[in-house]
Amino acid sequence: MSGKLFVVGTPIGNLSDFSPRAIETLSQVDFIAAEDTRVTIKLLNKFNISTPMVSYHKYSTNERGEEICARIENGENCAIVTDAGMPCISDPGELLVKECAERGIQICAVPGPTALATAVAISGLPTGRFAFEGFLSVNKPSRREHLISLIREKRTMVFYEAPHKLSATLRDMLQYFGDRRISIVRELTKVHEEVIRTTLAEAAEKYSDDSIKGEIVLVIEGCHEEEKKDSTLEEAVNTARELAQTGMSLSDAARESAKLTGFKKGEIYKLLLNDKA
Repeated sequence: MSGKLFVVGTPIGNLSDFSPRAIETLSQVDFIAAEDTRVTIKLLNKFNISTPMVSYHKYSTNERGEEICARIENGENCAIVTDAGMPCISDPGELLVKECAERGIQICAVPGPTALATAVAISGLPTGRFAFEGFLSVNKPSRREHLISLIREKRTMVFYEAPHKLSATLRDMLQYFGDRRISIVRELTKVHEEVIRTTLAEAAEKYSDDSIKGEIVLVIEGCHEEEKKDSTLEEAVNTARELAQTGMSLSDAARESAKLTGFKKGEIYKLLLNDKA
């Protein structure tokens, strides 16, 4: 008889948030698939859990996923955990859940804290509808494409970001989104938990030195229709020039600037060509 995969949420900071059901599940399964066993062992030791672990991270998903599924199909129960929070959200565990689902393995959720929902709840920005966008790519073309695709997004947007990349991300967001409200949520549930409610322009200037430390969630106000009408044609052309400087063709730069500003691609492109005259 096949076993089960348990998707178990772990604390994002404060260990007191670890639920009794999660502790019981990790104690009773046959083995635990952990993103980083060195991190998870600290949690297991804290709650006197001695269940054996296997590593499951982005560099081992193919081979280790097959191994884990085979063990479950042979009758063992497995729990998957991430370093902190609910696994399988912007996390390699997504692939294991997909593989188990395709093989007909039963998947059970043991809910726990997640930085995504927690940050939105205390951000002070609209929470009725929001879009989780995960981490921005470090690949410039992919990053640019991602941000451009969100220019007209009306819902509150949520991103994860590493502290050493924050300044670049804030600058890029200001360039593509304009000056909007943002809540920078850091170190959730930890001693130095903080919510910085400000604007993209102020944040990009104040934190240009990557002075913020700790785990970061960015919650950003969605687009307002009037933003599209605020730009002048000259500003639209300047935006296209900036896009062209990143390696984008003049035609593509004009098209993307048109999406951002509401002006026609043709009139922007015509003025761009004047630069070459």
